Amino acid sequence: MNSYPPKTGACTWLCHVPFYLAILLLAGCAATPQTEALLSGREEGAVLEHELVDVPFFPQDEYQCGPAALATVLADSGVAVTPKQLVSMVYVPERKGSFQVEMMAAARRHDRIPYRIEPELKAVMTEVKAGHPVLVLQNLGLDWYPRWHYAVVVGYDVASGDFILRSGDIKRRVTAFKAFENTWGRSQFWGFVLLKPGELPASGREKDYFLAVSEYAEQGTEEHVYAAMAAGLERWPESKYLLMGVGNHYARNQELEHAVMAYEKVLEVEPDYAPAHNNLAWVLGEQGNYAAARLHAEKAVELGGPYLEQYRLTLSELEKVR
Repeated sequence: MNSYPPKTGACTWLCHVPFYLAILLLAGCAATPQTEALLSGREEGAVLEHELVDVPFFPQDEYQCGPAALATVLADSGVAVTPKQLVSMVYVPERKGSFQVEMMAAARRHDRIPYRIEPELKAVMTEVKAGHPVLVLQNLGLDWYPRWHYAVVVGYDVASGDFILRSGDIKRRVTAFKAFENTWGRSQFWGFVLLKPGELPASGREKDYFLAVSEYAEQGTEEHVYAAMAAGLERWPESKYLLMGVGNHYARNQELEHAVMAYEKVLEVEPDYAPAHNNLAWVLGEQGNYAAARLHAEKAVELGGPYLEQYRLTLSELEKVR
């Protein structure tokens, strides 16, 4: 979903709406099921209040909440950067705003892994509690008259029912859970945290983490990509995706015995995973173990899938050395 602020200045539209209509618009509050569940089902022993007071603050220039919010999370993660340095990477002048894809790409160019969090208030709180400020996209207007805005969540207080944000030109904007759920929900709960290679999100799922690392791998160093994959395996030791990533790292670096072990581990987890059979066949072939390699190549072809032609090519190359 592309998003950007509209061409008028923030918070000016309501001034032009008749008073009685404004009352009706503001009264039409959407349901907030996550807030209700959160406030009614407080977990025993849960941390009910937390704030990351040392997160930097960059007041935004007009329309440039994207560079300001991204600079906030980058600076907090140890990158020396200012919003001005990010404008050319993320700001689209003709749209007076920033698109999500550019925001995440700019983070990767600064050697950070943007991880999309789960679309839940609880995930925001979990990340903040773990020390990760959360960059979010909000619609501060209405569905039919959007006012897109990037902000950074740095704290929460369950007792008062508030989130604390770095937002616009306000360093500590206090926003009620219900209001935040509404405004964040209009962006389909889009938000991310930034991870150093080797650092894990406090919440999330293995495949989502793997995909985040895979996108980062397009420009990250081999060493940093491996560190991220290896860290993921500490939490998800049987993840076929991460095991494949680690195996591929070893294969590219000619550490063939380690690659074999990684691919074999994948097949212990999922015996009929064709990519693992194919890659294992290639590595075994590199080791000169052609008989075992052909068996795995044949199995990959038998299983088929979107990479069938690649599997056939692997088998064809191995058959040449009978």
